[in-house]
Amino acid sequence: MSEQDKPEDLEPTKARKDVANDAPEDVYDSSKIQKLEGLEGVRKRPDMYIGDTNERGLHHCVFEIVDNSIDEALAGYCSQITVSIHNDGSCSVEDDGRGIPVDIHPKYQIPALELVMTNLHAGGKFGKGAYQVSGGLHGVGAKCVNAVSEWFEVEVRRDGKVHKMEFSRGITQKKMKIIGETKRNGTRIAFSPDPEIFLTTREFKFELLSKRLRELAFLNPGIKIVFVDERINKTVSYIFKDGIAEYVLFLNENKNVIHEKPISFHGEAPTPNPDLDANIVVDIAMQYNDSYSDQIYAYANSIHNFEGGTHLTGFRTALTRVINNYAKQNNLIKDKDPNLSGDDTREGLTAVVSVKVPEPRFEGQTKTKLSNGEVDGIVQKITGEELKFYFETNPQVAKALIEKCLHAARAREAARKARETVRKGALSGGGLPGKLADCSSKDPAVSELYIVEGDSA
Repeated sequence: MSEQDKPEDLEPTKARKDVANDAPEDVYDSSKIQKLEGLEGVRKRPDMYIGDTNERGLHHCVFEIVDNSIDEALAGYCSQITVSIHNDGSCSVEDDGRGIPVDIHPKYQIPALELVMTNLHAGGKFGKGAYQVSGGLHGVGAKCVNAVSEWFEVEVRRDGKVHKMEFSRGITQKKMKIIGETKRNGTRIAFSPDPEIFLTTREFKFELLSKRLRELAFLNPGIKIVFVDERINKTVSYIFKDGIAEYVLFLNENKNVIHEKPISFHGEAPTPNPDLDANIVVDIAMQYNDSYSDQIYAYANSIHNFEGGTHLTGFRTALTRVINNYAKQNNLIKDKDPNLSGDDTREGLTAVVSVKVPEPRFEGQTKTKLSNGEVDGIVQKITGEELKFYFETNPQVAKALIEKCLHAARAREAARKARETVRKGALSGGGLPGKLADCSSKDPAVSELYIVEGDSA
């Protein structure tokens, strides 16, 4: 084909010029590569870090800061956390932990406080850092909040001094300075959500925040969490000595329980990682009620795993196995009774499964599912041993629970048979009116026909 014969759409086109980069728009070269400095990436794609930029993401910012204080509590250095919503719509979180380090970092030659608040992956939650157990897996919680805040202030009480730094949209506005002296330790972070990021709402909801803070107090017994809402002049305090056992009682309020006191147990096992000098800790509390559904909450490092994970799988597996084994060994299951399924053993169950894992693996920053494979076996082992011991020492409770499970199994089997009968009737095409039953025999010699009139006949 000659040049003159080429169709018009095959004619070579001239590259369009990109004035900004001084390169043709359709040319992919080094001029097209962008590098986002500091926390620009968070502002560019906030959904990747806080979930979304609506109500959920707004409150997630508060929880990210609170999680840092919870980490201090898990490490044994914090006893009280105060969360405040102020009249101007801003939020502050204060704890009595050790305080964020303020000394000059030996490698980067800037205060550690500035480093952890402005660099995406700087923190004490990687490798053998300051935290063996942490809810902030990615180490980006506070700095992400910094990036999406119109203003962000940090006050650190440490080494007898009060240090302060100010930021705006992730950029340092005022360098760290000493503003006073103190005899206490701790950190206070205050921030105001950026209207450029949160377009639909910047209003914190009291009920949403108080629910999560109460949950954290249940999961971390002995820690006091105070929530202050200046807008409505309301203050609530949460502290629970018995932890998740009290949580289960709270969840079962106004329900008819099968046994008065929740079953609760604690266990630990070494992590399979030899580089970590820490155990995987398992806490479980459970109580049955007379309802027909289960309510099981799973947590890893105080983070609610809405989609469950390996800890929930391990608990369910052990629960079903222990109940079946105990029932058979004590002749509570007869030959005519169906085997107990997982659904049978969980009917009416309210439970909280909480694990502390040194190096948790979650699906995404919002931490909806725990994926550590080793946790499954550890939870199975601890649940199996502790629940078996409880049943052996509390036979009356064990019998009552298994009887409920058997009722669930019989109901399940009856429902299955009813469905099978309906299915067979539908397949045979001979549907009968509701008050009539199919004839049990087709032999005329043993069958009779009665003709009656009226519903009462």
